[in-house]
Amino acid sequence: MTRPLAELHVAVLMGGLSSEREVSLSSGKGCADALEGQVARVSRVDAGRDLAQVLAELKPDVVLNALHGEWGEDGCVQGILETLQIPYSHSGLLASALTMDKDKTKAVLRAAGVDVPGGGLFDRHEVATRHVIPPPYVIKPNAEGSSVGVYLVPDGAAPQTEVGSPDWTYGEEVMVEPYIPGKELCVTVLGEAAGPRALTVTDITPVKGFYDYEAKYAPGGSVHKLPAELPEAVFERAMREAELAHRALGCRGVSRSDFRYDDVKDVLVLLEVNTQPGMTPTSLVPEQAAYCGMAYKDLVRWMVEDASCPR
Repeated sequence: MTRPLAELHVAVLMGGLSSEREVSLSSGKGCADALEGQVARVSRVDAGRDLAQVLAELKPDVVLNALHGEWGEDGCVQGILETLQIPYSHSGLLASALTMDKDKTKAVLRAAGVDVPGGGLFDRHEVATRHVIPPPYVIKPNAEGSSVGVYLVPDGAAPQTEVGSPDWTYGEEVMVEPYIPGKELCVTVLGEAAGPRALTVTDITPVKGFYDYEAKYAPGGSVHKLPAELPEAVFERAMREAELAHRALGCRGVSRSDFRYDDVKDVLVLLEVNTQPGMTPTSLVPEQAAYCGMAYKDLVRWMVEDASCPR
């Protein structure tokens, strides 16, 4: 944006239609609260199927997209915003659609030289009845975030029957990947004019189980070591690969890359890239930004100032 921030009417999109609605409401509230007093007007929009009509009536100067998951993060809302010619934060339509598809994302990252896990897409009913790869492995929806619908199948366990249930709503194909033991790491990247810039590396330890939805968002659900205590070469590699992933996928604004590091075999793999990372009180991106000297309100302001719209 080229206009002064204090003159802008900013619409903050939150809530939405996905399984990550509650997380998005928390992210959106935090962002909207941070903008109060920094901009001329803040409109808090719980995004529904009438979003195009709502925005056409509001006429905001810019949209801060705090939606997560399907519809808000997969290119659909980005398409609406581009049709309405409203500058918006975070990644554009193509990068958003691509990164929501874990299988296609892995193909692009692999071609760019980034190490990713093996495995692949399988019919969910087959996965529910037999081990399609040797345990231990992880089952996850191909197009969800926030660890929604993720299962860890350890050595000696039976196949995970729940993915074959009639109640399963996350698609007919699921991603199955070998479980990588060791550390859960993440890296925030800011897409600056000079190129993507990684902030730091966080080591995440769930209080119990693995890094699932509760561990991510419940207060005290995980312990964050910032910066991560890693061999210098591994730390730097995670930073550079997060920047490479941001660039290869065509991301814009803020992204967050999630890694697993096997500290016994010295294996680092990139699991996925998030183009709409959380901005909740327990989220990793604002925590990393604060460590690097950027307060929450400054990060939100940067997102608004970075907003654009392809012409």
